[in-house]
Amino acid sequence: MTEQTTLQVPRLTLNDGHTIPQLGFGVFQIPPDGTAEAVATALRTGYRHVDTAQMYGNEKEVGEAVRASGIDRPEVFVTSKLSNAAHRPDDARRAFEGTLDALGLGYVDLFLIHWPLPTVEGIDYVETWRTVAEFARDGRARSVGVSNFQVPHLQRIIAETGVVPAVNQVELHPYFTNEEVRAFGRENGIVTEAWSPIAQGAVLNDPEVLRVAEQVRRTPAQVVLRWHLQRGDVVFPKSVTRARIEENFALFDVELDDDAMSALSHLNKGTAGRTGADPDTFDYMP
Repeated sequence: MTEQTTLQVPRLTLNDGHTIPQLGFGVFQIPPDGTAEAVATALRTGYRHVDTAQMYGNEKEVGEAVRASGIDRPEVFVTSKLSNAAHRPDDARRAFEGTLDALGLGYVDLFLIHWPLPTVEGIDYVETWRTVAEFARDGRARSVGVSNFQVPHLQRIIAETGVVPAVNQVELHPYFTNEEVRAFGRENGIVTEAWSPIAQGAVLNDPEVLRVAEQVRRTPAQVVLRWHLQRGDVVFPKSVTRARIEENFALFDVELDDDAMSALSHLNKGTAGRTGADPDTFDYMP
């Protein structure tokens, strides 16, 4: 397939003035030996936003694919995230240096605290946030943000540091629309990013999703991803299959009407719809 134009992918303006492509490519759970090929396929398809993390173990391969693509560095937006094992300030600084070395891209466009870990003794996510904010001030991270932060977590870091995250990346899909977090983001200029955008596939066989997909003649996955985009959030589906990577990019010549958008939003099950961990209690330390 010839490379698609990237001009069709909207870019959202962050609160620090930088912009982020609204559609990206995720590499969670892609093994390192398959990451470079998957990212290369995504870049050829037209993606210009790649989301990785220290805990994914594939930053090096993401960097290799970006460098080998021949695409100018400023055109590719790369996100990584701090390991849960590196929250303490000096650990965070060393881990960030490790990310820069692994990616080999000179800087990272967005760097996030992966989880707040509020119940882990000896860790204070406010101090971690102060440290991560350093990386934006010195330019090695163009933007900084958080992931899996609940409203009280966000309120605390903003009140105690005065630094508002550019992004909050959270679990978000039709079964768990996470409206309180999204509303706080809107009110405070924080862009919301959606991980697990199709609820690990759980929403794809929902009768309402299937009905809308038939109505617009698109796949269930395309319908759900389009729903995310029209709500104004950033989304980064993951696949290692070329056909699916291309399918997930083909979202810009279809529009869901108000009834379809409402039908998908009303699938919300609240916290019962979560597929992942609760950020208030998650304490995994690799």
